[in-house]
Amino acid sequence: MKHTWSITLLLLAMFFVTQLLGLFVMSQYISSDNPLPYGMEPPAEVEQRSAFDLVLSFAIAFALVVVIMLLLTKYNAETFLRIWFFAVVVLALGISLNSVLFFVPNSSIFALIVALPLAFFKIFKRNLVVHNVTELLVYPGIAAIFVVMLLSWTSAPLTAIIVILILISIYDMYAVWHAGFMQKMAQYQIQKLKIFTGFFVPYIGKKERRIVTQTAKTKSKKKTEKKVNAGVAILGGGDVVFPIILAGIAMIQIGLTSALMVSLGATIALALLFYLSEKGKFYPAMPFITTGCFIALGISRLIN
Repeated sequence: MKHTWSITLLLLAMFFVTQLLGLFVMSQYISSDNPLPYGMEPPAEVEQRSAFDLVLSFAIAFALVVVIMLLLTKYNAETFLRIWFFAVVVLALGISLNSVLFFVPNSSIFALIVALPLAFFKIFKRNLVVHNVTELLVYPGIAAIFVVMLLSWTSAPLTAIIVILILISIYDMYAVWHAGFMQKMAQYQIQKLKIFTGFFVPYIGKKERRIVTQTAKTKSKKKTEKKVNAGVAILGGGDVVFPIILAGIAMIQIGLTSALMVSLGATIALALLFYLSEKGKFYPAMPFITTGCFIALGISRLIN
């Protein structure tokens, strides 16, 4: 990708801040013993399964979601997909906002009232600033749901999320380098849905900036038009949320230091990917991020 340094640093900053926000949100629900709102708390009587049984269930559910997404995109179900994304964004924002509003009476309802207009502007009005700012809160909310479920459904949540990260990394490599599914999905979201599940930062290169500057300075009355191609720096939502889940489990089972190291390891790995990547090419980020997370987790275990 080799974005300009400013774009690269912006993406890395948003990624790292989201990791930290995710840890804060999860600590509010786990350490403070506050249940997830909107009926997302798992039933107390759920019997815990082995990590590999849970991973198998996750793999089946993930495959079904991918198939459903492919069918919806094939039949141009843009309206349904926008409504689906809107509902997910409202729910995730509500969970994140509720984590800082526990002191407010009926905090979950108040959080939902705040989340609704933010989600509306994000999905239907397509405001770039609102999009990226809300992304900072969407993934902590989603991660909180998964962490609570992992803790409730298996006695070995750390093993489960480690295996899930490995499987997701393998899928990411296949989907980007072999099937090209990720590229097609990103293009479909941006061009058809006019939304993107992840951080989205448009930019123009030096050549294009010169064209814009020269055009602005032209004093000729003759109307001329020059086409300027803007680049887009993107980071998918899955690349953001899965390391938060691992860090959250690490925070609960090992400690905050371990969680912070996992988040830092993921960020350093992502920075390395940005440095090595080439402009105009798609890369699977999860193998890099997963490797960074595992190295950081291993170091934290040695220290502790």
